[in-house]
Amino acid sequence: MQTRTKLSLSFLLFTLLLSFTQSCKEAKKNTKKDIALHTEKAEDSPKRELSSEFKKYWYAGEAEVTSYKLQLARYGEIREGKAVLVYVTEPFLNKKQVKADGPNPDNIPVLKLNSTKKYLTGIYPYSIMTSTFSPVNDNNHALKVSFSAQEWCGQVYAQLNNREKFDIMSHSYFETEADQNFELEKTTLENELWNKIRIAPESLPTGNLKIIPSLEYIRLSHKELKPYNSTISISDENGITSYKIFYPELERTLTINFTTTFPHSIESWSDTFTSGFGKNAKQMTSTATKIKTLKTPYWQQNRNKDLSLRDSLGL
Repeated sequence: MQTRTKLSLSFLLFTLLLSFTQSCKEAKKNTKKDIALHTEKAEDSPKRELSSEFKKYWYAGEAEVTSYKLQLARYGEIREGKAVLVYVTEPFLNKKQVKADGPNPDNIPVLKLNSTKKYLTGIYPYSIMTSTFSPVNDNNHALKVSFSAQEWCGQVYAQLNNREKFDIMSHSYFETEADQNFELEKTTLENELWNKIRIAPESLPTGNLKIIPSLEYIRLSHKELKPYNSTISISDENGITSYKIFYPELERTLTINFTTTFPHSIESWSDTFTSGFGKNAKQMTSTATKIKTLKTPYWQQNRNKDLSLRDSLGL
């Protein structure tokens, strides 16, 4: 009798264990399936339909080159200089994070902004350039942002690559900054907002959110590259839309003014922040005002006879 009871209990335990094992396998299988479905849905998210107006303007085989008069705060004084915004569409290889040399099924159409600034601080010059690559068919983050600054003390450069996270590489001649490689969780980039204005200003974020400030501001102010709290507002007046970003922790306000109607050209901007260091630090405002815009294939205009085009841009 005892033997029969033991056998019954053993069989019951074996059945329960088998049932539990199968349930775990089934649960694991369902989890993988759910993840796969979620991934598939994310990849199949609808793409933005580009208007005929957008295509006609941005896919005419030309770049948009706009020059600006620059009044820039540096070391507690206003410096005069020139800025240029070069917008152009091109194919981008996301895997290699570079411009594609030719047709490829993996190419992503992007709007690229090359932003340059040149000005003098006393005897020595500054030359700054930032490149931002943003997809035109969706509202995702910029695929890549690179920055460099050269002046007689040395050069600094940084690059952000949009992968699983934001991969950051930064180099500086300052000991406290030196060589850095790190990751950041994805959030809004100040650099990408300049492209969103031109692609789809209705998608611009507003309200309170975390933003990673521009690579230029971070390096020249020697701040930590990370997300900062911000408050964003937008307003319209006389055909001009003003997009204002306030960073309370940085005591900085950036305002970008652009035409409300297409092609949403950048007319001017202002940037109020603390300029200078130590006892010479004070709140100052940098401004940029448009001089001239050319729609032109500038990469073909590299002969001496093309120098006159710089005159037309006021450069």
